[in-house]
Amino acid sequence: MAFRANLKVCFGDIDNAGIVYYPRFLHYFHVALEEFFNTELRIDYAEIIHKHRLGFPTVHLESDFLSPLCFGDRIEVEIKVLEIGQTSIKWGYMVYKTGEDNKLVVKGHNVTVCLKMDTFTKTDIPDWLRHSFETYQLKCEKDLKVTP
Repeated sequence: MAFRANLKVCFGDIDNAGIVYYPRFLHYFHVALEEFFNTELRIDYAEIIHKHRLGFPTVHLESDFLSPLCFGDRIEVEIKVLEIGQTSIKWGYMVYKTGEDNKLVVKGHNVTVCLKMDTFTKTDIPDWLRHSFETYQLKCEKDLKVTP
């Protein structure tokens, strides 16, 4: 099963119309990504940056906004590894409003590039990390085959 981060829409996330201001969804994507590293890969995202001196900045991003969210709503942000390149990863996100119908409210993807934090130059994804991404990707693919 794909990893899902449970989040809550905070007051600071909404705009004057009373709904989530759309850039906040990108923040939700990143918060879920950090939780994914911690929970699924068992490595703290800060450790990747500070100890291993690797960063994963976003270089491309697309999102579709299907339904609004309001203050206090509970959401789950699902993450999938869609593609693994030599230096890049394409991540998929599905945001669900939890509750009665678990309604899909946002879907999107981004591409991150592995870079050396000391020089800000792109670098190959290290084998130890690539293996973790591939293992997770296979786990999600197996779940799709099992689900009717």
